[in-house]
Amino acid sequence: MTRLRRLPAGLTLLLIAACSAGTSETGSPGTGSATARAPGTGSGSPAPGSSPGMPPATSAAPSVSTAAPPPAPSPSSAAPPPAVSAPPAEAGFPDAGSTGPRVRLTPKPTGNMTVRRDGTVIRGQDITGSLDVYANDVTVIDSRITSANWWGVNLRPGYHGLRVLHSTITAIPGKGPDNGGVDYAVSNMGTGSVEVGWCDISVFGNALSMGQGHLHDNYVHGLVPFRNNGGEWQHTDAVISGGGGRGRLVVRHNTLLNPVAVDRGASAAVGLFADTGHVSDTVIDGNLLAGGAYALYGGGAGATGITVTDNVFSTRYHPKSGFYGPVTAWNADGAGNVWRGNRLSDGTPVTPEPAG
Repeated sequence: MTRLRRLPAGLTLLLIAACSAGTSETGSPGTGSATARAPGTGSGSPAPGSSPGMPPATSAAPSVSTAAPPPAPSPSSAAPPPAVSAPPAEAGFPDAGSTGPRVRLTPKPTGNMTVRRDGTVIRGQDITGSLDVYANDVTVIDSRITSANWWGVNLRPGYHGLRVLHSTITAIPGKGPDNGGVDYAVSNMGTGSVEVGWCDISVFGNALSMGQGHLHDNYVHGLVPFRNNGGEWQHTDAVISGGGGRGRLVVRHNTLLNPVAVDRGASAAVGLFADTGHVSDTVIDGNLLAGGAYALYGGGAGATGITVTDNVFSTRYHPKSGFYGPVTAWNADGAGNVWRGNRLSDGTPVTPEPAG
């Protein structure tokens, strides 16, 4: 089928403009600049799934951004599908009680921040701004980020080792640069895996955007639809991968909800799209998925090494989990592709329809 999601034209130029103004820096200045683009992929392996021991904390020293946010877009009369009570089969998945900071935080009007020192640890911060990371092995832990930028946390090309743990990443609807919208909660443009774990993520149109990484124990919910700068409804996904990666993407034990209505841009709960190359080496295991046109886009023709196991496809938004169904674009004949143990909330097995 023709896939529903496409990144808006001109995003590269808009990203460059967005990150070139209104920022403050954390750590030592870098010696070069990186060209912004839509989140890409590179090489590397996933970070461990357990909460790691932290190196000595280095708190960011932000300054206030003077850039005023653009005006909010006009509200739409369309409403997302109503949520219903979760059945018992959906218990035990991440929610607001098991994710986010474990300490009390005090908001700080930081503005957008740039991190340039390797090994920086941002701990216990309540940041009103975004983080643009030009450094290796940066950790964000027990923090809250409320962004009005294109992203909440963005790892730039050429860097690796970003970890975002036990944090809340959100935005204020109508205050972002994309005609009031915000695009990526965590974006991996770097050369290695990014770990995102035990995080509460909301509002952003494409919440977790990366071709390689380890995404585990997160609660992604409350995605907010918006018309982008091109005047079209921006497609929304709780997790999105554009393919073409040389590393592994593991998506394990998350709650991934896309409540957005299809006529307002809903794409998927998990979208594996061959935008920049074939999708490969991806694990989707033990998640709760709901919403989108389809809850899962499986990578399409040419996808290989895709393992989809023991996921629950919730019917809280649509009777078929996604508006049209639970899964599409699954390449059953792809080398190394495995589909096993996936089911609807009532226990009914989910079996992909034959491609084509």
